[in-house]
Amino acid sequence: MAHQHEHHHHAHIQDMQKVNKAFIVGIVLNTIFVGVEAAAGFWFDSLALLSDAGHNLSDVVSLILAMLAFRLMRVKPNDKYTYGYKKSTVLVSLLNAIILLVAVGMILGESINKIRNPQPVDGNAIAWVAGVGIVINAFTALLLFREKGQDLNVKGAYLHMAADTLVSVGVLVSGLIIQHTGWYLIDPLIGIIVAIVILVSTWGLLHDSIRLSLDGVPVGIDVERVKKTILKNPLVKGVHHMHIWALSTTENALTAHVVVDSAKDMENLKCELKHELKEENIQHATLEIELKGAHCDGTCCE
Repeated sequence: MAHQHEHHHHAHIQDMQKVNKAFIVGIVLNTIFVGVEAAAGFWFDSLALLSDAGHNLSDVVSLILAMLAFRLMRVKPNDKYTYGYKKSTVLVSLLNAIILLVAVGMILGESINKIRNPQPVDGNAIAWVAGVGIVINAFTALLLFREKGQDLNVKGAYLHMAADTLVSVGVLVSGLIIQHTGWYLIDPLIGIIVAIVILVSTWGLLHDSIRLSLDGVPVGIDVERVKKTILKNPLVKGVHHMHIWALSTTENALTAHVVVDSAKDMENLKCELKHELKEENIQHATLEIELKGAHCDGTCCE
């Protein structure tokens, strides 16, 4: 058992290092690309490039914040923060969603203004810059792909980069259309499509982040199923005052009153239940054993 635990811990450390490296590589590559794309956007007066550069800049900020939260999650608890800084991962995921929504508003505003006052742009230059964006965004998304199931921030970063890849494809298409048809209106139209893609990809992240920020039951955890898991133990006669919330974007907690006939083997029962709850993605369980028939109301039990 000790060997298995050591192996699991070693594998977890390796996964953390991979995620950290993926964040660093993604931040460096995307920062360079944002500078190139923004410069090209100003030089060729392309809203599609500028809006995509603005979105990519927000992604760089998101990657930095996600990496920061990922590191804060490993800080040990202290007297003032008894859970450590794990909740920062939830706050960062919410902040990232808000940053993306602000970016959507800015892109839509500029796109509408560009439709009213269309300007000629260099389609060939747009296509080339967007082509580079496809490579960088797809590569960054690939780095985060394997670890996206571990953490909401990693998942958010992966979804952003995957969406950016599609957006860059759209910008590339607009550049080719302008190059061959001279239809400059496609530039702000692609800007609007960019905004819609960002909004769609961000909505789930925003929903989950708000839910976790309000200490709601984390997505993927079924309260009734958790109750059944506890009740299937033959020693358990009932369960109430159950609360489930997220400590971070990767760890969940539960508190509950468990009703039994006898206090005999209480510690073994707790151990068994906590083991079963870990299978339900609840890593921290606080269980209060209560004898059947004992008086329990909201004034003394909550």
